[in-house]
Amino acid sequence: MSSIATVLLYVAVAGLVLYRVVYKQVRGTLLDRKSLVTLPLLLVVVGGYLTLKALPGASAAELGFLGVDLVLLAGLGVLRSTTTTLTVRAGTTFQKGSAVTIGLWVLTIGVRAGLVALATALGVAGPLSSASIALTVGVSIAVQNATTYRRIQLAGLPLADRGSARVSR
Repeated sequence: MSSIATVLLYVAVAGLVLYRVVYKQVRGTLLDRKSLVTLPLLLVVVGGYLTLKALPGASAAELGFLGVDLVLLAGLGVLRSTTTTLTVRAGTTFQKGSAVTIGLWVLTIGVRAGLVALATALGVAGPLSSASIALTVGVSIAVQNATTYRRIQLAGLPLADRGSARVSR
């Protein structure tokens, strides 16, 4: 993938995540099954494909950094989920984030950037480090959404199908 295409992919992923996840969580959003699955699935599929393409040239150290990245970002996904409030609105679950949620998103971005910077400083960053960004962010959001889904189930809150959750707040 050319460097221009890579930069455009990163900008697209960042824009999508900032709007679909961060902005909507802070302002609050009605949840449904499709909204919990679609974005993380898309990011994991695209990121998985790009990561697989970069694997043949990856060193063991780079694979290690990817593993650490995935574990840390998944853990932050669990934490972000626990900072949102879940209530019933319009026949489904309404999720609203907090200042702590925003702080954890900033920390998530900082951890990802910090690991890439550390790998670069140690001379082990390569194509895998940049190719895996969609995968790592997708896994983080998938874990966050899975944790949120579990919280919804444990609380006995309703979760509408796609069409019935389109009522405004």
